[in-house]
Amino acid sequence: MYLPEDWAADSERRAKAGVPDEVRFATKTQIALQQLRTLLDEGAPRHCVLADAGYGVDNAFRQALSDMGLLYAVGVTSAVVVWPPGVQPLPPKPYSGMGRPPVMPRRTASLQPMSVKALAQSLPSRAFQNISWREGTNDALNGRFAAVRVRHAGGNTGKARLRPEQWLLIEWPASDAEPSKYFLSTLPEDTPINELVDIAHQRWRIERDYQDLKQDFGLGHY
Repeated sequence: MYLPEDWAADSERRAKAGVPDEVRFATKTQIALQQLRTLLDEGAPRHCVLADAGYGVDNAFRQALSDMGLLYAVGVTSAVVVWPPGVQPLPPKPYSGMGRPPVMPRRTASLQPMSVKALAQSLPSRAFQNISWREGTNDALNGRFAAVRVRHAGGNTGKARLRPEQWLLIEWPASDAEPSKYFLSTLPEDTPINELVDIAHQRWRIERDYQDLKQDFGLGHY
């Protein structure tokens, strides 16, 4: 269970609730990664990890999944910045022979990454296609999607590195003024767009399970 930070730091409340001494505050992404490591240690198969944007925007979370050898298809917000298809930063500055060799990619005034929202809005209409991903209660669920290969841009300083290419999946209903959802995925480069859509939208099963846990098993009381 998630222990809020104000609970974790409150010794009196911890004592009343019987919180074990070894339990310390951890973010939801840290908890999720530990659960995954435990599952893998127990021999669980390496399935593609799905998560909403609350987890997907965390670059360290996505990198940890890759470090564990796990593919992912995770939601991200419109503000996430990427290098568009066919564009990448300049290589690091040449090594001067002094200190550590430079590793941070370089940008220029004319060579800059862009937000996934801006990238989506720059795509021609022919880049989008209608795709159905599952049967709903009354009809098939479908939407308008585009998928392009991008590189996450990271930051300008510190740990910024040239990231491997991955998929950016964009969902943009024809009736809306802007896209409604964005996903980053490390599924293979030859993955068809209909498969990308199907996998990304399997999160509805997780939401259904969560509702059952809340309503039928009492999780809502907590």
